[in-house]
Amino acid sequence: MSKVADILPGLISEYSKVLKRSEIRELLKITRLPGMISFAGGLPYPGLFPVEELKDIVNAVLDREAKKALQYGPTEGDARLIDFIVKWMREDEGAEIDKDYILIVSGSQQALDLVGKIFINPGDSIIVGLPSYLGALQAFNSHRARMIGVPVDKQGMDVDKVEGILMEYKQKGEKIKFIYVVPDFQNPAGVTMTLERREKLLDLCYEYGTIVVEDSPYRELRFEGESVPMVGAMDKKGYAFSLHTFSKILLPGFRLGWIIANKAIMDKLIMGKQPADLCTSPFSQSIVYEYLRRGLLKPHIEKIVKLYREKRNVMLQALEKYVPKDSGIDWTHPEGGLFLWVTLPEHMDAEELFPKAVEKKVAYVMGSAFHFDGSGKNTMRLNFSYPSEEQIDEGIKRLVDLFKEEM
Repeated sequence: MSKVADILPGLISEYSKVLKRSEIRELLKITRLPGMISFAGGLPYPGLFPVEELKDIVNAVLDREAKKALQYGPTEGDARLIDFIVKWMREDEGAEIDKDYILIVSGSQQALDLVGKIFINPGDSIIVGLPSYLGALQAFNSHRARMIGVPVDKQGMDVDKVEGILMEYKQKGEKIKFIYVVPDFQNPAGVTMTLERREKLLDLCYEYGTIVVEDSPYRELRFEGESVPMVGAMDKKGYAFSLHTFSKILLPGFRLGWIIANKAIMDKLIMGKQPADLCTSPFSQSIVYEYLRRGLLKPHIEKIVKLYREKRNVMLQALEKYVPKDSGIDWTHPEGGLFLWVTLPEHMDAEELFPKAVEKKVAYVMGSAFHFDGSGKNTMRLNFSYPSEEQIDEGIKRLVDLFKEEM
């Protein structure tokens, strides 16, 4: 009698054959080893979770509206939460939107999957950064997109190279479906796209008839410098839409985010979401709405920014202290967010170094995980939001000791 494993190849879908495990999720298993200092995950600091406030809010929601909060809800989301987001985005970002522009989703990762579902046919071409957020690459790969990489430098995606690609494809009579960017404190590089590049990116979309997918999970976590307008808010023609989440500014366990998109796109997004989960948790939405209604989010974000700024500074200071001046090792100076990007000399391979780093009880994510084409082997992403300041200093020291040994 044959086993299921024997007949499975003939049963599974073509879609399932391109699915891959998340390299970061696999790495997180290693970070749980005793004594490990982890710069690997993009985890918020759990000591900032507003536990006491949430205890009171959960009880209030259950006392006031248990029948509604524990029931199925509309696919679009809780109308009260949507109204709050509309007001917030109008006042803080200058976004010209109303309630019909908002879809509540189960974290921005679901939003990325919906983007793939709605826009990508197998073999369609899209533009992504080198490097780009791994979760986005996974989502787009699962829909069998043909990804075209554009370098990301300390000013964000190189928009001049985007222009060359769009021109080339137009001449071939082919279409770039969309351009995926994380303009603010990019995951993984921590860099911010300049205003000039954002403006040119929009102009290129208007000229070549493609769209911008703006992923914006870290925007509120600015430590220094002037805020740059959102691409979605700058766009007045409906060529850009943006993805947002409460995971980094409140807590990730609620799995709650939202999409801002024009009405033509929104209808498709809603239909794409319905077969996935019917609706995002009404209970989570009710709790978050009450948290926002009480005016607790802004002071909470201020606490996060203060702590993460201090942790980022400790990491930058540790790199300055331990990295030899003539080493050829470079790193970014993020103005916000959760991550810092390290570039090693070209002859060094962060993948090969990783097992040796684990032996020294320190972990990171190798940069090649964020390059769909396998490049970036001499780079790595370091997270500063989760470890303590003491762990950051000691972890950087261990890493630099490893670099010196390899040199």
